Amino acid sequence: MAKIGFIGLGNMGGPMARNLVKAGHALKVFDLSGPAVAGLVETGAEKAATAADAAKGVEFVVTMLPAGEHVRAVYLGDKGLIAAADKGTLFIDSSTIDVPSARDVIAAAEKAGMAMLDAPVSGGVGGAEAGTLTFMVGGSTEAFVRAKPILEKMGKNIFHAGAAGNGQVAKVCNNMILGISMIAVSEAFALGEKLGLDAQTLFDISSTASGQCWSMTSYCPVPGPVPTSPANRDYKPGFTAGMMLKDLRLAQDASRAAKSPTPLGAQAAQLYALMEASGHDGIDFSGVIKLIKGQI
Repeated sequence: MAKIGFIGLGNMGGPMARNLVKAGHALKVFDLSGPAVAGLVETGAEKAATAADAAKGVEFVVTMLPAGEHVRAVYLGDKGLIAAADKGTLFIDSSTIDVPSARDVIAAAEKAGMAMLDAPVSGGVGGAEAGTLTFMVGGSTEAFVRAKPILEKMGKNIFHAGAAGNGQVAKVCNNMILGISMIAVSEAFALGEKLGLDAQTLFDISSTASGQCWSMTSYCPVPGPVPTSPANRDYKPGFTAGMMLKDLRLAQDASRAAKSPTPLGAQAAQLYALMEASGHDGIDFSGVIKLIKGQI
């Protein structure tokens, strides 16, 4: 049994923390939401008074925060996690943030004699609840080996992506592929419908031909062909359009910094920005087909 501090108990962090409690680990938890903390305390976790308090007297600290600015604010400074934690603590940040922030905070932790990994996830809320997330982990091999048994209680696929920040690189590249491919699939099904081709027929053909991809076969944006896809629940989100837009914007930031052009990624970001502007960024990202069809 490990002693773990967990900070950030939102839609993703809450289920992740609960899975650690279920696995028998001792958790100290903190979140700005009182009800979120109370829900974890009911499962057996200990309430921390502050984020810094959650990092005291533990072997690991896991954070799941909204953006790079929040990660910097929580970890750095005289009252941050790095200053508060005991020597030897291993930090695991599962937030999806910009690459420079991830690398800067890890460098600060290592300068203070601590180990730290960036470990963003893929799999959405469903994966967090089921404990089947994919972790993309950046940092030293030694830290990765130490963290893996903890990560395996929250995820099914644990990958070491290389040096510090490479977890974030893997995450934004993966989600750029996903955002672009969902738009391509949505355009194809919208065009097929306009030309009189039944959606199920197009799915049956394309899912076994060269057009097949995850966005079609596992998360089809039209109702019917994939019963578990959000399209069958009026696009109730597993992963919101707003979250996809966040990741696509992070990919664009990385693209500019690396001077590596991503024109399709840029166009995908613009389409999801239109969903945000129209107030529909709270639906599932596969709902971009509604934008393509002119329904929002």
